[in-house]
Amino acid sequence: MFVVTGGGTGIGRAVASALHERGDRVLVTGRRAAPLAALSQEAGGGIEFLACDNSDPADARRLAESVTEPVDGLVLCAGGNPAIGRPEPESLADVAALLDETMASNVRSAALTVAALESRLADGASVVLFGSIAAEHGVGFYGPAKAAVASYAVGLAARLGTRGITVNCLAPGYVTDTEFFRGGMTREREEQLRGQTMTGRVGALSDVVACVLFLLSPQARHVTGQTIHLNGGAVTTR
Repeated sequence: MFVVTGGGTGIGRAVASALHERGDRVLVTGRRAAPLAALSQEAGGGIEFLACDNSDPADARRLAESVTEPVDGLVLCAGGNPAIGRPEPESLADVAALLDETMASNVRSAALTVAALESRLADGASVVLFGSIAAEHGVGFYGPAKAAVASYAVGLAARLGTRGITVNCLAPGYVTDTEFFRGGMTREREEQLRGQTMTGRVGALSDVVACVLFLLSPQARHVTGQTIHLNGGAVTTR
C-alpha cells in the first residue's frame, strides 16, 4: 500500500495516478475533498482518499486509523507557500501567523504524518519527502520551511534505517502544470527560470514522478538520507 499526502493536485496527484496505473493500492489525503473525490472517480474508484489536514494531530490520528495494512511507500507532498497571493504582513502578529502557517503546512504536516504511520511502515519501505529549490535561494518563510524538511529527512533516515526503510527528500525547481505555480507565473518569469537551467527547459510532472518511482523501487535500497535536486541544473551540489 502507498500513502500520498497532498494527493488532490499537482505532484501528489500525478504520483498517486502513476502508482494506481501500475496496479498498486493507493490512499491519498488532502485538505479539500472535491479534488480527492475527482481523482478517485477518474481512477474508477481505485484510489482511496481521506480529506484531512495532515498538520492537525487529530486528523493525523484519523489517517492512522484508516490505514489497515502495511505501508510500502509514504510520499509526503502536502505543503505550500501561504504567502502567495497575500499582502505583506503589517504587524508582528501577522508575521508570526504567516510563519506558523508556513511551518505547519510543510514541516509539521510531514512530521505528524510520519509519527502517525511509523508503526504501519513495512520493513524495507520508502519515505519520500518534498523540499524545494526555495531552500537554496531563500524565499520568505517557505525557503526555511523546506530546508527544515530536508534536515528532518536526514535524522529520520538514520532512525528508520535499521528497519531497511529509506528516507529521501526531493527538491524540485519550477515544475509546470502544478497548482502551486498556475496563475502566478508570467511568461517573462518562466523564461527567466528556463534560462537558469543547464538543460534549457523547465521541469515537468513526469520528471518528478519518475524520480519518486525510482526512490520507491527495489533499485533504490542504498539511496537514503539524501536531498535530490531536480531542477535542470539551476542549483548544483557536490
